[in-house]
Amino acid sequence: MATLPHALSIRNHDRDSAGLRYVYPVVSRRAGGVSIGINLNPNNACNWACIYCQVPNLTRGGPPPLDLALLERELNRMLDDIQHGDFMASQVPADARRLMDIAFSGNGEPTSAPEFTEAVALVVRVMRERGLGDLKLRVITNGSLVGRRYVRDGLKRVAEAGGEVWFKVDAVEPARILELNGVHQAAGAALNRLKLCASIVPTWVQTCMVMLDGAPPSEAEVGAYLDFLLELRGEIRGVLLYGLARQSMQPGAGRLEALPADWLAGMSKRIEALGVSVQVSV
Repeated sequence: MATLPHALSIRNHDRDSAGLRYVYPVVSRRAGGVSIGINLNPNNACNWACIYCQVPNLTRGGPPPLDLALLERELNRMLDDIQHGDFMASQVPADARRLMDIAFSGNGEPTSAPEFTEAVALVVRVMRERGLGDLKLRVITNGSLVGRRYVRDGLKRVAEAGGEVWFKVDAVEPARILELNGVHQAAGAALNRLKLCASIVPTWVQTCMVMLDGAPPSEAEVGAYLDFLLELRGEIRGVLLYGLARQSMQPGAGRLEALPADWLAGMSKRIEALGVSVQVSV
């Protein structure tokens, strides 16, 4: 594999850094080291349009047909460089030189690929063939398609491999969801989808909180979010709470600012007070 032009960091998640179509490495704040990303949406198409998204030229829609053979070759190539090459020493900061997971994420909603189940099965097989059966497999998703049979089948395979889901919930009130995620979503829809997801596979709620137009989330919005978590207590593994770390590439980027670290710390304490585990990434 060619040497990457820049060392990876939590602020550089360039999906094209390795010159591959489906596979890319990142240093992940939440994973705590190197994450191998699986990008099933190389056309930069997603069914959501989050205001903080770092994908350039984001469009609405789904992915092109998936070339499973190419995905397998690229994944093996990346793992060869990580396991047996100089990737870690040459491209990763010293304090992050550990392979933490393989994550379906990328430039759009990964479960929108009709071949999602087959892709999961392929990754699980490669992991086992390479002696990485204990490596964590993750799916980072907005959860909007969990009602589809093929998505649930894929999530069952993730669960069988000891993996988990990170389920995006940035807000629960419809107006705030529209502002942050660019979708119309009825009140309660995310709760029902999350409960279904958590019944299939271990699931974390993943929440990005931001300053919008110079203001943090209102107390009403925070209260609605905490009530939402309270209904899920005992069904989810916990919450992955994080703020902005990279520049948005979306038209509304100028409306965004990072929340102060002490605000996120205070939010974390309120979540913990519900009896829900929380991990914070500033």
